[in-house]
Amino acid sequence: MTPKTILVPTDFSEPSDAALAYAKELAHAFDASIHLLTVVEDPLSQPWALESYGASLADVLEDFKANARKSLEQALPDADRTKYNAELALAVGSPFNQILNYAKSHPVDLIVMGTHGRGAFAHAIL
Repeated sequence: MTPKTILVPTDFSEPSDAALAYAKELAHAFDASIHLLTVVEDPLSQPWALESYGASLADVLEDFKANARKSLEQALPDADRTKYNAELALAVGSPFNQILNYAKSHPVDLIVMGTHGRGAFAHAIL
């Protein structure tokens, strides 16, 4: 199988940056496109939501989304978006669910994700 569309979920961490770098190499090798996705968790679903005094959670969500869009654009600048025929995507909700939903609703052949760098023993325990 030759991947033509590579999904890279990102939280803008170092492991996510490494995954994006690897996805770029794969995209170059297979002439594939990249879909860079970030998921913003809805502040209303957070445990601290009931304790937020004076802040509109709708405004907080809009701020989260604006920051995420900016980070997406920085992670994959215009030149890279053109080079890799890339799409930037933002979703709101549970990262696990939104990544799966995105992969199901788009022609994704491969998902490249970073890890938290756990060793073999930690992975075995998990």
